[in-house]
Amino acid sequence: MTTVITSTPIEALDRWIRDRFAELNTELEDRYFVQANRSSVSETGTEQKAALVDEGRQLITAILACTLPDDADVAFAMLGDVGYYLAACRRHEITNPARERTSPLTEASVLALRLGTALGTAPRFMTSHMETHNRAIDGTYRTFTTYDAERVFLDGNTRSAFAYMRAADALQRALPLGISHPVTADLLRDATRALSDALTLNIELAEHLDVDRFFFCVRPYYRPHRVGSQEFRGANAGDFAAFNEVDLLLGLCQMGDLTYSQLIAEKLPFLTPDDQTRLRRTVGQRSLLDLFLDHAHDANQAWFRHNATAFLQVCDVHGAVAAQHHDVLVENFISRPADSIPPEHLEGITASGPPLDVLLRSLEHLRDQRLGIPRDDIATRHRDLTTLRNLVDR
Repeated sequence: MTTVITSTPIEALDRWIRDRFAELNTELEDRYFVQANRSSVSETGTEQKAALVDEGRQLITAILACTLPDDADVAFAMLGDVGYYLAACRRHEITNPARERTSPLTEASVLALRLGTALGTAPRFMTSHMETHNRAIDGTYRTFTTYDAERVFLDGNTRSAFAYMRAADALQRALPLGISHPVTADLLRDATRALSDALTLNIELAEHLDVDRFFFCVRPYYRPHRVGSQEFRGANAGDFAAFNEVDLLLGLCQMGDLTYSQLIAEKLPFLTPDDQTRLRRTVGQRSLLDLFLDHAHDANQAWFRHNATAFLQVCDVHGAVAAQHHDVLVENFISRPADSIPPEHLEGITASGPPLDVLLRSLEHLRDQRLGIPRDDIATRHRDLTTLRNLVDR
């Protein structure tokens, strides 16, 4: 007879993830880091890897013997724990989607698939598990390792994500008021301040994050891996609705752009259920840029100049964040370190799956759309932004 689950098996897995799991990963990372080739990990740390697999399997098996909880928050947190385990096994080459059709971690795959199906999300750990939904106990939240570099990265990214959420919330609240409402300018200024905070946080992150520790000892946990027979991409720092809400509400990116709409469709399963709802709602809304252009005949009105100026300031700082992210963070913490990796270890290096050069090109396109600069090969709102700036300045 199936027993009703108590909190004990769930808490046991969570305690293990927060303690022993992170210690085992750190021991392995310490070994990899002193090797001549830091990317060659398959022959190192046999004892630690066996402990990681066996201890995690026992804890997950205990959960599977019970009825899973109905509480969505508990289920989402549990998906994070089992997802951390699956991701760590992939990082240490215990599993590898290139050499297997089905994950050998059967129990973990079953639990992850059950949780993901119930929640309507991808059955693996997501960025929100590391950042916005990573509960701290006695001041400490879940991490893969005990390195300062991981905490610096997560602290900075979590603060930046919440800053973008504040900006998206302000923009969402402006729409029902209309572009001529005096309070709309207040909300646009709120969005500008929030995005300015994100820019400051990203600059600080670039100054304090240890490049080598992040690239070789933290980022490898974000790789694609199989859950059951299906391969799922890794966690991506942009896996929050807020980033795309800002894109779409400002009008700098559009769902009519095939590449961008594919990005949205691909991202949805990697968002929390609440974020999925927000993003689905946003794709059907008209952008503020289009609304201002619709009222070009009001360009001589004081409200138009005032509110359009505030709107353009939001666009400018959103573009500045995108440029700093691509030109500093991506360049210094992904592109440059990747140059030191032997070619045979570059496969699967990106969290999203495609080869590094393909990923970098897509990030460059997204940067230029957010900046609204002219491009012949991709759609940007450069002309429309120029039109609006001219209306304000005349």
